[in-house]
Amino acid sequence: MNNSFLRISIWVYLAIFFLYLLGPLVIMSVTAFNSSAFPRMTPWECLTFQWFGELFQDQRILNGIKNSLIIGAGTVVLSVAMGLAGALMLTQIWPKLRATYYTVIIAPILIPGVVLGISTLVFWDRINRMLGLGADSFLSNGIFLTVIGQSTFIASYCMLVLVARLQRYDVALTEAALDLGATHAQAFRKILLPFMRPAIASAAVLAFLASFENYNTTTFTFGEYPTLTIELAQKVRYGITPSISALAFIIVALTVFFALLNEAKLKRQELVAAARKNATVEELAGKIKLPSFFSGNMAAVLVVVFAVATITVIGTATAYNPAQCIADVREQKQLEAQQRIEELRKQREEQRRLREEERKQRFEGVFEPGDLQPGSTEEEAEPDTGTNNSGFGNVFAPNTLGGDSDEGEAEPETPPASNGGFGGAFDPNSLQSDD
Repeated sequence: MNNSFLRISIWVYLAIFFLYLLGPLVIMSVTAFNSSAFPRMTPWECLTFQWFGELFQDQRILNGIKNSLIIGAGTVVLSVAMGLAGALMLTQIWPKLRATYYTVIIAPILIPGVVLGISTLVFWDRINRMLGLGADSFLSNGIFLTVIGQSTFIASYCMLVLVARLQRYDVALTEAALDLGATHAQAFRKILLPFMRPAIASAAVLAFLASFENYNTTTFTFGEYPTLTIELAQKVRYGITPSISALAFIIVALTVFFALLNEAKLKRQELVAAARKNATVEELAGKIKLPSFFSGNMAAVLVVVFAVATITVIGTATAYNPAQCIADVREQKQLEAQQRIEELRKQREEQRRLREEERKQRFEGVFEPGDLQPGSTEEEAEPDTGTNNSGFGNVFAPNTLGGDSDEGEAEPETPPASNGGFGGAFDPNSLQSDD
C-alpha cells in the first residue's frame, strides 16, 4: 500500500513538474497557429500559418537571428578554447594552488551580467583610445565586444564540463606516447583530443545556447549589431504579435528534433556495442550482423515521425487558405461589438431614466406656493389667498411679527403707518412694559 502511494505520488509530482516546465512553451507554440492578432490560445478562432510568413518578412528579427548566429559562433570558438586551456591548467597546476585557481576561474559566473557588460565596454574603449584608433575600429565593433563580454563567463561553464571529462583521463596514455617518440602536440592531437571530443561538443552546445539567449551582458555591448534577444525585448515594449510565437515554435521544434537525433545516435551506438559484445569470433573476424537503425530505437522512430509531421505541416500551409474562416470570425466580432454597443446604450438610457425619476421624486412639490404653510397636508391644505405670501407660507406677512393671537380667532388688524410692514416691531411703544 505504501509502495503504491509512493509510486502514484512520484508520477503526480513528475506530471506537475513537467507541466510547470513545458506548459508555457506548449501554450506559446499553439498561439502561433491561432488567427488572433494577439498571442492567445483561447478563444480559438481559425487555424492559420500567416504568422510564420510575417516572421520571415520581419527584417529586424532576421537581422537579429543573423547577428546571434555570428556572435554565437565566435563565442563558441573563444569559450571552448579558453575552457579547455583552463581545464588542462587545473589538472597540471601545483595542488596547493588548485583551490585558488579554481575560485578565480569560476568567479565570472558569480558576477552579474550587467557588471560584465559595462566593464567590457569601458575596458576596451580605454584600450581603443590608448592605441589611438577611431570610433569605428574593430575594438569598438559591437560583434567583437559582445563576443568578448559573453566569453568572460561562458568560458567558465565550458571549463566545468571539460574538467569533468578530463578527470577520467589516464595520463599514462600521454606518457606512453611521449616515450614512443611523439611530440606533445602529437600526443595532444591524437590521444587527448579524441578522448575530449564528446566533452568539447557538449561545451560547444552549452556555449552557443548561453550566447544565443544572453541579454544582460549583450545589452551594453551590441552597438549596431542587436541580437535576437535585444530585438525581442524592444518589440515587447510596444506590443507583440503571434509572429513571436511562431519563432518560439520553430526554436522548440528544432530543439526537440536535435535532442531526438542525438538520443537516436546514442542508442544506435549502444546497440552496436552490444552486438559486438555478443558476437562470436567468426563474426568478429568477418562481418558482424548489426541491428537495423530502427530496431529497439524508439528515438529514431520519433525522429522519423517528427520529420513526417513537419513535411505534412509545411504541405498543409502551402495549400490551406483561412481567408473565409477569418472573414466569418471578423463578421461575428462585428455583430458582437454592435450587440454590446446596443446593450450599453440601453443601460445608459435606463440609468438616465432612473436618475430623472429619482430627481422628480426628490424635488416634487418643493416649490409649490402652499408647501411651506403650517398645518397643510396634501389632502387638506388649501392655497392661501393672501397677497404677501409669495410662495413662502405668509412668512413675510405684515402680521407675522405682531402680538400673540390664536389660530382661528385672530383677526387681521390694520397695522399702524409707522411699522413699515414689520408687525409693529419698530413701534415706539413696543418696548414699554404692559400695565
